[in-house]
Parts: sequence; structure tokens; C-alpha cells
Amino acid sequence: MSTSHPPAPDPDPVPLRVLLPGDQEVVARLWAKRQVLDGWLYEVGLPAYRNGSGDAVEPAEYRVWVRAPQHVRTVEGVSYDQVPIEYLPKPSVVDQILGPRRPSGWVMAKAGGRGPGRGGVVHAVGCDEAPAGAPVLTLERALDVAQQPGVRLCSLCGAAAELDPVLKGFDRGFEDGE
Repeated sequence: MSTSHPPAPDPDPVPLRVLLPGDQEVVARLWAKRQVLDGWLYEVGLPAYRNGSGDAVEPAEYRVWVRAPQHVRTVEGVSYDQVPIEYLPKPSVVDQILGPRRPSGWVMAKAGGRGPGRGGVVHAVGCDEAPAGAPVLTLERALDVAQQPGVRLCSLCGAAAELDPVLKGFDRGFEDGE
């Protein structure tokens, strides 16, 4: 026999001061905290009014995510320990070791002119020198393009470091059995 428990009710929101544009400050209700890559966001319920039926005006709450601590201040004597917190997932060991990676693929910056041998430069997708809106090349296509006469690989973005070993072989530098 299994016992079913009703879901836990949402914790009661706690008061929090929110800094509004125009140097205004209002006491709102803090519903949740969320960790993001560049800090924290807080879900706050700002007091407001809305029109009800007929001529009625009803109290309401406008919920919005704001940056902490830039847009919030604590209320003295209030505990924030029970506020639900959403943390970023821990990065995998591979991601921790490798760090951030660039988007995959390469793009071709064509040189001017016509005919064979007009050349160009192969860049990584995120390179500052890469042309905007150029189609993204797969590894196979980037290698084909890189072997055309007059085409070079950008050394600023790492396209040369990534593609040269594949084009010229990985054994370069290991001839003596090192």
C-alpha cells in the first residue's frame, strides 16, 4: 500500500525592496531566485491595480524577473532562506576541462576577382574577420575549400590550427618516435 502525499504548497513569498526606474522604490514579493551565467535573477511580484468588472478597481500583482543585486534590496529582519532557488546545472567534467567552445563550422571570405586561383580565407564561424551572413561550411567542405589554390587558413581565429593537422597529417613533429 503506497501513501500519496499532496504536493507541497508554494512557499509564501517574502517582502523585498525593488528599485524602479526614476529612482523609485517599492516593496514587492520575492517568489524565486534563478542563477544565470552572469549572476542572479529574482522573480518579484510588484503591486499594481487592474480594472475589474464595471467600474471596479482590484489589487493585482505584476510578476517580472529582475537582476540582483542591481534592482533589489533586502528588507531588514526578513529571512530569505525559504525562497526557492534554481541553480545552473553543474558543467560536465569535459566542459570544465575544455572550457567554453566556439560554434562549430567554418566560413569562407572570398577574395575579389574571377577565375581559378582567386583565393580567399577560411575562418572559424566566430572570427571577427569572418564575413557576416556567409554560409557555414562543414569540416569536409572546409577541407575541400582549403586545398584550392590561393586559399589560406586564418591564424587569428584558429582555423589554421584546427584544419592544418587534418590537411597535412597529425604525424608532423613526431617523426623521431617521440
